[in-house]
Amino acid sequence: MSETNPAAPAEQAAAPYRYTGAMAADIEARWQDFWDADGTYQAPNPTGDLAGDAAEVAKPKKFVMDMFPYPSGSGLHVGHPLGYIATDVYARHQRMTGHNVLHTLGFDAFGLPAEQHAVATGTHPRVSTEDAMKNMVRQLRRLGLGHDKRRAVATIDPDFYKWTQWIFVQIFNSWYDEDADKARPIETLVAQFESGERATPDGRPWSELSAAERADVLGEYRLAYASDAPVNWAPGLGTVLANEEVTADGRSERGNFPVFKAKLRQWNMRITAYADRLLNDLDALDWPEAIKLQQRNWIGRSEGARVDFPVGDAGSITVFTTRQDTLFGATYMVLAPEHDLVEKIVPAAWPEGTHEVWTGGHATPAEAVDAYRKQAAAKSDVERQAEAKDKTGVFTGAYATNPVSGEPVPVFIADYVLMGYGTGAIMAVPAHDSRDFAFARAFELPIRCVVEPSDGRSADPAEWDDAFASYDARIVNSANAEISLDGLGVTDAKARITEWLAERGIGEGTVNYRLRDWLFSRQRYWGEPFPIVYDEDGTAHALPESMLPLELPEVDDYSPRTFDPDDADTQPETPLSRNADWVNVELDLGRGEGVKRYRRETNTMPNWAGSCWYEMRYLDPHNGERLVDPDIERYWMGPREGRPHGGVDLYVGGAEHAVLHLLYARFWSKVLFDLGYVSSAEPFHKLYNQGMIQAYVYRDARGIAVPAAEVEERDGGFWYQGQKVSRVLGKMGKSLKNAVTPDEICAEYGADTLRLYEMAMGPLDVSRPWDTRAVIGQYRLLQRLWRNVVDETTGEATVVDAEPGEETLRALHKAIDGVAQDMAALRFNTAIAKITELNNHLTKAGGPVPRSVAEPLVLLIAPLAPHVAEELWRKLGHTDSVVHQDFPVADPAYVVDETVVCVVQVKGKVKARLEVSPSVSDGELRALALADDGVVAALGGAAIRKVIVRAPKLVNIVPA
Repeated sequence: MSETNPAAPAEQAAAPYRYTGAMAADIEARWQDFWDADGTYQAPNPTGDLAGDAAEVAKPKKFVMDMFPYPSGSGLHVGHPLGYIATDVYARHQRMTGHNVLHTLGFDAFGLPAEQHAVATGTHPRVSTEDAMKNMVRQLRRLGLGHDKRRAVATIDPDFYKWTQWIFVQIFNSWYDEDADKARPIETLVAQFESGERATPDGRPWSELSAAERADVLGEYRLAYASDAPVNWAPGLGTVLANEEVTADGRSERGNFPVFKAKLRQWNMRITAYADRLLNDLDALDWPEAIKLQQRNWIGRSEGARVDFPVGDAGSITVFTTRQDTLFGATYMVLAPEHDLVEKIVPAAWPEGTHEVWTGGHATPAEAVDAYRKQAAAKSDVERQAEAKDKTGVFTGAYATNPVSGEPVPVFIADYVLMGYGTGAIMAVPAHDSRDFAFARAFELPIRCVVEPSDGRSADPAEWDDAFASYDARIVNSANAEISLDGLGVTDAKARITEWLAERGIGEGTVNYRLRDWLFSRQRYWGEPFPIVYDEDGTAHALPESMLPLELPEVDDYSPRTFDPDDADTQPETPLSRNADWVNVELDLGRGEGVKRYRRETNTMPNWAGSCWYEMRYLDPHNGERLVDPDIERYWMGPREGRPHGGVDLYVGGAEHAVLHLLYARFWSKVLFDLGYVSSAEPFHKLYNQGMIQAYVYRDARGIAVPAAEVEERDGGFWYQGQKVSRVLGKMGKSLKNAVTPDEICAEYGADTLRLYEMAMGPLDVSRPWDTRAVIGQYRLLQRLWRNVVDETTGEATVVDAEPGEETLRALHKAIDGVAQDMAALRFNTAIAKITELNNHLTKAGGPVPRSVAEPLVLLIAPLAPHVAEELWRKLGHTDSVVHQDFPVADPAYVVDETVVCVVQVKGKVKARLEVSPSVSDGELRALALADDGVVAALGGAAIRKVIVRAPKLVNIVPA
């Protein structure tokens, strides 16, 4: 630290009760102990083991949450608590304005870092995770956060993940009934099959299907299901990843390993069934528009048509297109390299007359396809969709038939088509799609114009430099013996061709989504075990609730088998599969079949599972019989006026979770809502994204970060151990050697100073650079506040019972009014500025501060600096805590100024300043301005052309 805070011995002797870092530490420790012993922050439930004071329950409720923290082994740096302090300030203010406030914090404790630490050191992940949790609890307690600690949870606690597993079972045992537009128990689907109301896929009666066949049919409907599907396989990590966990460079978000496409049997969540509801319900949420937009884009709803292109004996290729009006212009097709039809359509030899450029230089179609597939597997979806300068692909050797023109069109595979969108196949209309145009030019494919250009170009695509893509144009060259689209606009043409396709059974109008089902399996140890076993036929069965929780077993080796990061031809091997006694079991599942042999699922759930529902467990954390008591859930999260879907009142966290945690949690909430377990269809009504506390990163000539605390600034540059280093503003972190811990700041200045500094740095939703040297500004604010109330020599309160003057009353009530508005709107930086202004006013006024001013001042700062506020409140003679005191209310008479200054301009130059009433009328102000001596002199008798009045602040006079 550049400025030391302990007072010199002589000063300490002269002012033994001065507010110092040491005094702050003593005050803060005492009040933290008091709060814990008193249960100050305990929020009563309306019923159950956490029920409490009925009068408190009768207050308006506020459920305030932070995004679930992961307990990092390195502990917190000063950037981490920004959101935690903000929610604490807000929660404290809400308590003081008459609310029953639930605010707590738990730990999202399953995760890869602890497992990697276990692999490296042999320490069980639970041991290292619990140690990290203890350290974070200590650090968070030191910040004075007002959490209801009875409600804290950790995802690794079997009592918690019992219910994570229970929810999985409910999702597994559910299907989405499109007629009812909701999830329903799987038994209702079985009843439809049994009664014949719903036909089986092959038309046989349900009673004639074997158990395995029935399981396969139901698997096509279940909201949680296992399937062989293309996945993101990271050999270097030994696990598969969700799309959202793969970077734009085609590498794992964690560890930066290469990611390949592979086909594996994995568990999935059918989140796509909820695509429309996930989209539509965003409208009623109080979320940042940027986050809503990200979710809408991720879901990616588009309207179009499915069209079948026959491919000889192989059946047909089904495409989804939003431009079915351009069907006559489809001159080739492209399949995703991993499409199932590829093997079926590839012939033994190239058709006669195949262009050399189509073959990729290979002797046979099979060789060309195999080589290209391997090339495509090494790219991520993001890389494949990027606009590459050189288009790649290869001809399969097969032709399809354009269903409207009857012409044969060659079928290619190319990496820019993904299995994860639409059907994994496209009809290519190169004249009217830029990517198709570039591909057609590269592979010498025909280009047919079917949308009349309206930009002055000719109708011959051979003369074009790019595709003509427009919705505002007429269709041309689009007719056969049965239908003509010529002359129609795009909208009418789409409707006409869709109807024609449907009549002939070769297409239909449909809606498509970019959203894919959620890959839910991980080949890790440190995660929730699946409550699933397989019988000898390989059919999956959910464990009954009586067998939950299914606890993680001990294993000798925590690591999944990892491979050469670049070896795509590998398969996962899970840690749990090595514990044969745990995997192979004899169980009675209560299905009337007695004891049978089963094999457990050896994948674990992803680290997102616990955070999909943890807000519900905060409500009723000790309930062993239910996920959450319905009355308790309805009290804290149920729908209210203006909140039709219910949810948490305020949820604060980083914007980086827009399409991961937030989307997944919304999906789980909707399933539980549909099944009647909760009253809230949305988990979080109001979302607020806090900014980031940044720090300067210093790097040497090699680009390696050097310790920021040891860098010197001199001669216009930055130096480390005699070597010049570069400086850029970036993240704060241990690896960047620029982390500052809250412990350091608390030790020198106290937690209240740290809280004030983080809240005062700028708007909460904006990133800001950390500057340790600036912390002392808030420390001095607290010192001045202390001196305004306490005698530094005796430690006694110095306030008097005298009435304050009008100027002080106006300063006080303006501050109260402004701070109250700022607190409610999370504008903590401007609230602190107003408190500072009031405190400075009292300091400059001199003399003892009236009690009627000192007490509201202490209450104003209490949410921000609770420890010093408690101490001052006690010194002011109160015996109760400041936490539940009423927040001051401004007197409107003192909020409005008695007079304001009105500027009078003549020819744009100021000629007078008038003291006027804030309520002065335009006419009165005009007359006052024109009568002013300075204005009369400036006009010099000239006539007036115009007088512009903006009461009460401005009059502008324009002479003739």
